[in-house]
Amino acid sequence: MLRLLIFPMLLFAPSTQAAEHPGYVVDPDRRTTGIGKFYMEREISFVMGHLAADWLNRPSRIQEEMPDQVVENMNLEPDEVVADIGAGSGYFTFRIAQKVPDGEVLAVDIQQEMLDLIKQRKAAGSGENIRTVLGAIDNPRLPENSIDAAIMVDAYHEFSHPFEMIDGIHRALKPGGRIFLLEYRGEDPSVPIRPLHKMTEEQVVREMSVFGLEWTDTLDFLPWQHMMIFTKTE
Repeated sequence: MLRLLIFPMLLFAPSTQAAEHPGYVVDPDRRTTGIGKFYMEREISFVMGHLAADWLNRPSRIQEEMPDQVVENMNLEPDEVVADIGAGSGYFTFRIAQKVPDGEVLAVDIQQEMLDLIKQRKAAGSGENIRTVLGAIDNPRLPENSIDAAIMVDAYHEFSHPFEMIDGIHRALKPGGRIFLLEYRGEDPSVPIRPLHKMTEEQVVREMSVFGLEWTDTLDFLPWQHMMIFTKTE
């Protein structure tokens, strides 16, 4: 049995608010349908590739994920800067852009092909206040203290480096900034999604608490997902 504890090499100066890294465990013997890498006892899922972009834009997603209601419940101000982390083809990005006409949406993804889809749609005349950002698997590449909010929709469970990514997002948030984290409900066996693509509320809170993020609320108006809100208090 091979168990390897991995600690990242942080490429930035340590912050006085830096969270303590809880470690990763690579354990092929416990691997199910994910990558065999575990974070706080959760196996990390594979990333959905750009070739599945059509699934992100499926017509049934309107009923399944209620994107317009999600954006309404973000309660955004017109001049806010919002990062859509794991933006994919921009399904939420363009909706958010309409709510911040005097602000900006940063569409962050690690796949240039996904960002190219967003650029193509921008070229057609929409989303002038959207800027694409090519992130890395361990860095959202956002400047410190630069965003009012970040949203992750069905994306966090796929991050191969969740600690580093949330650390980067946490640093990018202004004081009082919010993280909106949507994941399929892991507590509910009736949700027709593979287990590794779901997360329980308890697990999400546990992982966000590493950074001292305040769990502000969970909105459960969606058919299959939690919409969890966390706030940077300092």
